Amino acid sequence: MSLSKSIKTDSSRRLSSLKTLWPFLRPYRGRISLAFVLLCLGSATILLVPLAFRDLIDFGFGQRQHAGAGLLGSLSLNGRFAVLFGLACLWALAVSARYYTVTWIGERVTADLRTAVYARVLVQSPQFFETLQTGEVLSRLTGDTILIQTVVGSSVSMGLRSLFQFIGGMIMLAVTSLHLFSLNLGLMALLTLPILAIGRKVKKLSRESQDRIADASALAGEILNAVPTVQAYTQETRETRRFAERAEVSFKTAIRRTRVRAALTALIIMAVMGSIIFVLWVGANLVHEGGMTGGQLASFVLYAVLVAGGVGTMAEVWGDIMRAAGATGRLLELLHAKPAIVEANVPEPLLRPEKAEIRFDHVSFHYPSRMQTAALADITLAIAPGESIALVGPSGAGKSTLFQLLLRFYEVSDGTIRFNGQDIRELSLQELRNRIAIVPQDPVIFSANALENIRYGRPDASDEEVIAAAKSAQVEEFIHRLPEGYQTFLGERGTRLSGGQRQRIAIARAILKNAPLLLLDEATSALDAESEILVQEGLNTAMQGRTTLIIAHRLATVKKVGRIIVLNQGRIVETGAPEDLRRQSGLYARLASLQFDIQ
Repeated sequence: MSLSKSIKTDSSRRLSSLKTLWPFLRPYRGRISLAFVLLCLGSATILLVPLAFRDLIDFGFGQRQHAGAGLLGSLSLNGRFAVLFGLACLWALAVSARYYTVTWIGERVTADLRTAVYARVLVQSPQFFETLQTGEVLSRLTGDTILIQTVVGSSVSMGLRSLFQFIGGMIMLAVTSLHLFSLNLGLMALLTLPILAIGRKVKKLSRESQDRIADASALAGEILNAVPTVQAYTQETRETRRFAERAEVSFKTAIRRTRVRAALTALIIMAVMGSIIFVLWVGANLVHEGGMTGGQLASFVLYAVLVAGGVGTMAEVWGDIMRAAGATGRLLELLHAKPAIVEANVPEPLLRPEKAEIRFDHVSFHYPSRMQTAALADITLAIAPGESIALVGPSGAGKSTLFQLLLRFYEVSDGTIRFNGQDIRELSLQELRNRIAIVPQDPVIFSANALENIRYGRPDASDEEVIAAAKSAQVEEFIHRLPEGYQTFLGERGTRLSGGQRQRIAIARAILKNAPLLLLDEATSALDAESEILVQEGLNTAMQGRTTLIIAHRLATVKKVGRIIVLNQGRIVETGAPEDLRRQSGLYARLASLQFDIQ
């Protein structure tokens, strides 16, 4: 493939990726039009300045016969300076108004784009994050959108302004002196291919640079969320070294990009300045020989400077566009990511939404990252409304997987899960999940106060309802010891609370949601014996009239449930009441003997 054909193909790909920004620009067509008008006004004004200088120089040096037929006609010397100052003021106003308008557009589009990408990420299932780290997503939401904001809110405007100045300047150069213009044009044509070729290299390195920055951000995000573990294992030095290595790779990649871009800038400046000096030398000889006036040469030089400045700015803008094209591609990967969980085209309304009858019909499931191993195999299970059952078994038996399938974080590989007799795939995700409350083993506490953390279960709940849920979960037992009670900021991820206190906040959140199906994933695992008794009382109240599924490793917590389902290697191996299972000498009896020392 020839160089020109390769450049053309690469340019098409760049334009294709940048075209996807148009839906974000479309709502602001009015402001874009205003910016374009201001751009044209500013460019036209600056193109008149060299003509004013031409007449001013010729008039000031007494060459009135040339000045009288010029732009300023028969104005006096003072009038000519006044017109020149007026042009400067008009240009300044046009430039400042354009700057404000395009910056507003850039900031607005960037905010919209970030929101759209963030919203898209939030609807992805957990398997999306099996291959993409959170830090990588954050890097794209921040660093990549900043690059796009720079292009939309600044570079494109500068590029168009420079393009207009370049085209207008070239026309005026031809009008002023066709001979000098021909020389200038020939020299500038020699610059085109090197600029385009180096621009392609800049784009490639820009994408690589952004990827390396994202790698470092992903590592930092992972480690900062695990600082206590890092410190407990005294791995601070090792983790610092790992981050430094990624930062160094990012630095070296950025320097390679900068080196290429610096070479491009140097090439442009030397070539353009060399062209100007050469043309100026030829023009000076023409003035000396009487072939043109000093004012004409001065205006030609000014137009040449405008043209050269336009070329230089367009080269800089081209580099920015190359970087933005890479950033746009990375953002589009997130924006166009298809959720693994697909909603029904016309979701069915949930029947009897106040009840929760659950049925698993021959359900099997393989995690996408472990397709060779079945997490669940041929699970058939019916749970009546209001029934409380416990899921028991060794780690990896499939207990948490059942919860994730119920919430449709993943789709079943085979079989059907029914909620009140309806296939959950025919329900909207919002309708399904609104009917499920969950207390996870590792509860999430947001960077907010205690009141708002509990209110997350039902955002429209009143303070009185939130406090009532807190009392049911025995939160009040510790909340009044906090500096500002319910208004106390709990710190990022609840760092100001103990594990048991975080668990009770999560239980209060689930109670407040008041859903007919309650999922408890080791809800009392982080509690001491005294707190466990208090919370169990709250849970007993919360479980009244609700269908409840309890994942339990500590069998003492599920002595009073109506039925226990024992899982092993993704299969149901035993079912029955606790006392019945103890007498069967099966897996449950063995687990119970280990915990209770039953002979």
